[in-house]
Amino acid sequence: MIDHGLEDTTQRKRSKGGWNAAIFIIFVEVAERFTFIGLASNLIMYLTDELHEPTSTAAKNVNTWVGVSCVFPIVGAFIADSYLGRFQTIVVASFIYCTGMVLLILSVSVIPWHYRKALFFFALYILAVGEGGHKPCVQTFAADQFDQNLPEEKKAKSSFFNWWCFGIMDHISWVAGFGTLASTLGVSLAIFLLGIKRYEKQGPIGSPFTKVVQVFVAAARKWRVNDAHGVLGVCFGEKLNDVQVEAQPTVAQNLAHTKQFRFLEKATIIDNIDASSESRNPWRLCSLNQVEEVKLVLRLIPIWLSSLMFGVVATNISTYFTKQGSTMIRSIGPHFQIPAASLQAFVGITIMITVPLYDRVLVPITRKFSGHYSGITLLQRVGIGLCISLLTMVVAALVEAKRVSIAKQYDLVDNYKEIVPMSVWWLLPQYILSGLADMFTFVGLQELFYDQMPESLRSLGAAAYVSVLGVGSFISSAIISIVQAISSSCGEKWLGNNLNRAHLDYFYWVLAGLSALNLCVYVWNAMHYMYKKLEGDEILASK
Repeated sequence: MIDHGLEDTTQRKRSKGGWNAAIFIIFVEVAERFTFIGLASNLIMYLTDELHEPTSTAAKNVNTWVGVSCVFPIVGAFIADSYLGRFQTIVVASFIYCTGMVLLILSVSVIPWHYRKALFFFALYILAVGEGGHKPCVQTFAADQFDQNLPEEKKAKSSFFNWWCFGIMDHISWVAGFGTLASTLGVSLAIFLLGIKRYEKQGPIGSPFTKVVQVFVAAARKWRVNDAHGVLGVCFGEKLNDVQVEAQPTVAQNLAHTKQFRFLEKATIIDNIDASSESRNPWRLCSLNQVEEVKLVLRLIPIWLSSLMFGVVATNISTYFTKQGSTMIRSIGPHFQIPAASLQAFVGITIMITVPLYDRVLVPITRKFSGHYSGITLLQRVGIGLCISLLTMVVAALVEAKRVSIAKQYDLVDNYKEIVPMSVWWLLPQYILSGLADMFTFVGLQELFYDQMPESLRSLGAAAYVSVLGVGSFISSAIISIVQAISSSCGEKWLGNNLNRAHLDYFYWVLAGLSALNLCVYVWNAMHYMYKKLEGDEILASK
């Protein structure tokens, strides 16, 4: 017999959410990505040409700013889940973002020259604060518009992560360029607010870290307790009356019991102190389900660590790739010259072309063979992207070696301000490969850290995948410093201002080697990874 009351309730609930709501959120993400990437793409040119910083210093400054922008979302996730909620955090972050853009425009226009550099960097890090609030919330808020319990919406959510990536100035005035970015951001905020009545909203759910810390504290407090002495039972529920001394739980669990990280299960042991208490002390006794949620987080850490080299490689798109292009022939016709940073558009163009092909062609075909709702597993998708990222560095090294050989052929080794007679389109393959790597790895990480995180920690999961780029940027800066120090001690700078005399190709080979080692570590981690499993159900995603 059909419960029509329940059916009506479901229909009322779904009057909100779904693609009708997610599309508004995608608009604000498109604008934010347009602003962030537009700024990051041109930043190294502004630092070297306008602020006259050495190339290696400018590259490290870009990496540091990108790193802070991509690590600060961890703080944003904490604020959203503990205090504001995701929707409110997005709104506040968007206003902070607009404020930063206004300050950036002032720093390149009306502010006196001797104050410009200080205000410019201050504005950059105001933008990083806005990025920190925006990034972890907007993707999870959009994905929350789909009901995981409905099969058709589960498939739509997987498709959403693909299309989310789909959504995402040195020859014009810097004021006009930054002004365009700011205007785009303002329009997108207005569009986002237009959809306010369509959103499924969640309020603050408490600190995402508290329950994780509680498990470790409770396990440590019962470190000496063993099965032979002092064990009265196991806690299967969240409430005191769910604390049982029987061998079987009295309530169904959301997550199935796993055998990894068994030391954490000490937190579920009921001893005499717990049994005599009128209420459960969460810092002394945790439910089995809470422990399993912490295990989910711990299982993702090796995957996160072995994805960092992807972030290291990606930083070169907005730094050394751009500087390479600035030394090459970029003219189209007699009167027009392509800005060096504009080639980064091919990363986005590649994503725009390949995402529909992947989602509408590759996924249905592979789904028939694998039976997996995403065609291939999330870890397989990330691994393919890491392979392409490695190939990107190999191609970039070969192209740079070709550029340097032509510079030597035309006696331009010491005339580094002269244009090397080599077309900038030689760089196109490495930009296309970067776009393909993004489509596989970055989108795969987005869905992995959303799907495999406990529901209460999904904002933190979004922050975690973004931090791959942030920590990767910091690692990239460290590698640059190490390479500079070692190469200088050997008598030649690989990363000097004069790219014709430097050995940027050697640097790319170093990154290719590190990427190959990292790929081996990733494969090992992926082979030992255990996907989230629900009690009584099949594994949500299989290796």
